[in-house]
Amino acid sequence: MAAIGVHFGHTCACVAIFKDGRADVVANDAGDRVTPAVVGYRDSEQIVGIAAKQGQVRNASNTVVKVKQVLGRRFDDPVTQTHRTQTKCQVINKGEKPYYEITCGEQTEYVAPEDVAKLIFHKMKETAQSALGSDVTETVITVPFEFGSSQKRALRVAAEAAGFHVLRMIHEPAAALLAYNIGQDCSSGRSHVLVYKLGGTSLNVTALQINGGLIRVVSTYTDHSIGGESFTQALAQHLASEFKRTFRHDVSDNPRALLKLMNSADMVKHSLSSLGSANCFVDSLYDGVDFECTVSRARFELLCSSLFNRSIQPIRSLLVEAGLSASDINKVVLCGGSARIPRLQYLIQEMFPDVELLNSAPPDELIAVGAAMEAGLLVGRDCLVPEEESVSVDVSAADILLKEVDESGAESFTVLLPSGTPLPARRHHVLSGEGKLSSLCLEIYQRFVKEQPEKLSKIILRNLQPTEEKHTIDAVVTMKRDGSVHVSCAAQSNGKSEAVTVAAAS
Repeated sequence: MAAIGVHFGHTCACVAIFKDGRADVVANDAGDRVTPAVVGYRDSEQIVGIAAKQGQVRNASNTVVKVKQVLGRRFDDPVTQTHRTQTKCQVINKGEKPYYEITCGEQTEYVAPEDVAKLIFHKMKETAQSALGSDVTETVITVPFEFGSSQKRALRVAAEAAGFHVLRMIHEPAAALLAYNIGQDCSSGRSHVLVYKLGGTSLNVTALQINGGLIRVVSTYTDHSIGGESFTQALAQHLASEFKRTFRHDVSDNPRALLKLMNSADMVKHSLSSLGSANCFVDSLYDGVDFECTVSRARFELLCSSLFNRSIQPIRSLLVEAGLSASDINKVVLCGGSARIPRLQYLIQEMFPDVELLNSAPPDELIAVGAAMEAGLLVGRDCLVPEEESVSVDVSAADILLKEVDESGAESFTVLLPSGTPLPARRHHVLSGEGKLSSLCLEIYQRFVKEQPEKLSKIILRNLQPTEEKHTIDAVVTMKRDGSVHVSCAAQSNGKSEAVTVAAAS
């Protein structure tokens, strides 16, 4: 049976199909194996992919980019607010959720991020089905390790609205391992694998332990301040300087010219991954003046030297946090489009001189291939895993916090389960409240790296007997492998108890 795997990234999307025992990436109607995750709105038409990306120069205010950043987030989320400052398409508040303001002629429409994502998923489905020649909908979708429950839910909703039947959502590092068939041999001994992903807008490094076919996440790190676009911007700035030096025109304050330079710099960057030099040509860059420039790989590496250092430093930090040395790593898997850059591959190999560096498969296609292989395994079973168990979490992706609030309004956060805790896990915490109070409210939060705490639920202990001494409350938090969190609280004085369970997104 055939099945589909989709990797939906911040800047690009990729689809692979599983058929006749193998997984292969499928090229879209433009002949590209990776599709820009860009949607342009023009008149009554929605344009997805490379045409939308190229048309952004003339239609920036109606072109949505990096929609994955705001999927499943509230309008007041700091990530959403950052996204608003980085996109030319207006993002407005409707019901505390972000919507894109699209103006087509005299009409103004408000489009939800899920509807934008649906169009990209629909493009992936069309691409896969054109290769399969049949209406196959069974798919596995990959998600970043730090994705919260609301983000996973929004991604699933968008995929299903596009016509996919989502069998499972798996983490991107797990998909990368599947693509190289790592961890599938139950007879193999213990080993450690490092998965390095440098995507368009983020860097992720994950250390995994494999023992007898079982895979456990040891530690993971994500940095959203650096990605492939950082290298593109550095190159675009160089091209702008060359244009100014040659023609005495400064284009740094011209949004359209900068977009043209970014598109051209992106193509040059990709070419330099396989060539020693690349030619840049921009038609009518500024005031009718054409621009042509040749960039060598050596020049590109010099321009981005600080970015290369920032890109490999997290590996060292992760190894220290995981209690591992470079010699403990048996394999390094590279994924993400910018992991193609030769200089980056050289620096990583230099850190692990005796380790096998797996980069034979195109890094920007690898995760989709792993997703397709997982989909193939699932459709080959007589009975699929129930959907409510379809997210496998080896360690907690976020801190689980307890916010204690008394009647005076005083509050404090206590970390009950730090991110990276192996699952399943159970923690006992004793807290106290003023004895004069007849009720206590405790709020449960989750917090991802570099993000604000997000409330999951709350517990109210009522009918407490006022006392001169402080109330003593026993709190127990349990997190299962599926990511669900169960919290129970009981007053030691009279045994009054309450409990709440927060389900993981499936």
